[in-house]
Amino acid sequence: MGSIIILVALFAIMYFLMIRPQRKRAAERAAMLRAADIGDEVATVGGVIGKIVAVEEPGEVVCLEVDSDVELRVQRRAIGEIITSAGGGGADDPPASDGVNESE
Repeated sequence: MGSIIILVALFAIMYFLMIRPQRKRAAERAAMLRAADIGDEVATVGGVIGKIVAVEEPGEVVCLEVDSDVELRVQRRAIGEIITSAGGGGADDPPASDGVNESE
């Protein structure tokens, strides 16, 4: 009987330390992908940074403008993060300094 209690306790610990946080991160990522819309500046998981200029009909493919007259079609799930949102603000943190003194 004692081994069953230990087994149940180990499963409960594993659930609260591993499974539940992973589900929460997956739900947050899905919400972020649904929120990505035209005008948002995004970074893909491959490191390409661009602005969403179009969403194709099924909604699974977006067009990113990476430079003037250069557009890439990528799957929505390839978006890694939204840098700035067209609806306002964007990231609350200031841009990271690259160590170069701008006053020189």
